[in-house]
Amino acid sequence: MKIKETPEYYKGKKGYMAKDVVENFDLTYNVGTAVTYLLRSKKKHQDGGIEDIRKAINHLHFELDKLLDDGII
Repeated sequence: MKIKETPEYYKGKKGYMAKDVVENFDLTYNVGTAVTYLLRSKKKHQDGGIEDIRKAINHLHFELDKLLDDGII
């Protein structure tokens, strides 16, 4: 099986990977996805980051909904 190379927009200036940041902080799926979108927001698309920021906000709303549904907040 061929290993797929990680796109450059997931890597930071010093080679840090978004997935490693998410894992290191033990983030939930939705929060981790939001962070990943924010970290790559100005690298993947040519819209100044707008599309990825909107996606991050959506995932944070999903997380809030989950917390509310679970009775945590």
